[in-house]
Amino acid sequence: MADELYKTLGVGKDASEDEIKKAYRKLARQYHPDRNPGDKAAEEKFKEISAAHDVLSDPAKRKEYDEASRFGGFGGFGGGQGAGGPFAGGGAQGGFGDLGDIFSGIFNRGGGRTQTQEVRGRDLETEVQLSFDQAVNGAQISVTVPKQERCPTCHGSGAEPGTTPTTCPRCEGRGVEASSQGFFSISQPCPQCGGSGQIIEHPCATCGGSGVTQQTKRYRVNIPAGVKDGSRIRLAGKGEAGPRGGPPGDLYVTTRVASSPVFKRLDDGNLEVTVPITIPEALRGGTIEVPVLHGTKKIKVAPGTKSGTIARLRGEGPPKPKGAGNGDIRYRLEIAIPAELSEEQSEAIEKFAEASNGSDPRAELLRKAGV
Repeated sequence: MADELYKTLGVGKDASEDEIKKAYRKLARQYHPDRNPGDKAAEEKFKEISAAHDVLSDPAKRKEYDEASRFGGFGGFGGGQGAGGPFAGGGAQGGFGDLGDIFSGIFNRGGGRTQTQEVRGRDLETEVQLSFDQAVNGAQISVTVPKQERCPTCHGSGAEPGTTPTTCPRCEGRGVEASSQGFFSISQPCPQCGGSGQIIEHPCATCGGSGVTQQTKRYRVNIPAGVKDGSRIRLAGKGEAGPRGGPPGDLYVTTRVASSPVFKRLDDGNLEVTVPITIPEALRGGTIEVPVLHGTKKIKVAPGTKSGTIARLRGEGPPKPKGAGNGDIRYRLEIAIPAELSEEQSEAIEKFAEASNGSDPRAELLRKAGV
C-alpha cells in the first residue's frame, strides 16, 4: 500500500514534520523494548515505527518514498497501466527503472550497509523543574539519566576482548536482504546479523554482544537566562550509545518553570504585573512604586487613569533569546475599590458627589440609544 509508512505512524500523507515527530515519540514510548521486556510483538512494532520514522522524518527520503508510491505502491501498479504504459516491457522495468531499487535506495542509501557503517544511538529526553527566578536569571542544574552506555569491557564492539566480529555469511556484510514482493523487491534487515553486517561468534560476557550496558549518568545542564516553560535544551552526544561502537544520540532537556506570585509571563516573552492604585491616584495622577525583577522602580500614573490602563518599563523584563536584549514589564493598573467605607470616607464621597453638580456620565450614552 502506498501509504503504509504513514499508517504505521497513524498520520495522513499530508502530515507536517511536527505531526510526524509527535506521532513517532508517542508510539516509540508505548512500544519501546525497555517498557515491554520480553514482548516480541512490541519489539517488532517498535522496529516498524522506527523504520517508518527514519523515512518520513527525512525530507529527501520522504519525497522519494512518496514519488515511488505514486508509481506503483507496495501492492502492484494499480491504475491498470497498459502495454504501452511506463512499466511496459520487463515487468517493473521501464522508464522509471526497477521500483525495488527506488525503495531500496530510500531505506538503504549507498548500496547496502558495510562492516564499517555505524548505527547512531537513540536520542533521549528528560525534564528539569525550575523556579521562576532560575528561569529568568539562568542556572546550572543537575540531571540524572538512565541510559545505554558503551560497554566498559568490550568498548562497544560487542565481542569478547581479544576477538573481533566476522562478516555475516548470509548478507556478506551488507546488512540487508532483498525480498521479492509482487513485481519488485524491497530491502530488509538481514535476519541473521540483524542488519549490522557482522556476526559476533564470541559475545562479550558483560553486554551479551550488544556493545552497550544500562548505566545511570549525571550531567550538569547550563540553563540560559530567559528560558520559558517548555523550552528544549540539546546536549549533543549525551543520548544513548550506538550499538557495537556506533556514535551516541543527543539528550534533550525540557524546562518546566514554576509560576511567579507577582510576574505573569506573556506569550511574547514580556512580563505583566497587576498593580492596584487608589481612587485619588487614578483621579489626580501621581508617581507610584512598582516591582521589577531586581528591586523596585517608579512609574507615573496619569490623571484620569481608568482600570486596565497599561504602563510599561522597557528593557526591565527577562533576557530575550540569542542575546537580543531584554523584554519589557507591563503594569496593568487596576483601581482598588474599598469593600466598605468609613464614616469619614462616606462624607468625602458625598461632598464629591455634590461638587459634581449631579452630572450623569450615562446621559450621552442613553441619548445615543434613543432612550
